[in-house]
Amino acid sequence: MTAAPKMMQISLQIACYKARDAFYSCLEKECSKEPTEVATVGLLYPAECKKSRAEFEKQCRRSWVKHFDRDYCAKNKVQRLLDAPNEKRGEGIK
Repeated sequence: MTAAPKMMQISLQIACYKARDAFYSCLEKECSKEPTEVATVGLLYPAECKKSRAEFEKQCRRSWVKHFDRDYCAKNKVQRLLDAPNEKRGEGIK
């Protein structure tokens, strides 16, 4: 691969990462709002993040978007479990 296509590929990846970060930042900022939109893997998000979601989907490959959505959902699930009261952890396990 020559230098020019490799540099172009890197700039496309950077644009994807920036769009991804903007979308997930919007999700965090608007987390108190009612989610009305559905993304891949069942990820729900508020209408206020629609524009950043469209840019994310435009800048990134579809498979990357799906991967990032899965990763975000998995991290949030783990965080919710960690934030849950301790009594529920390991309940029923003896």
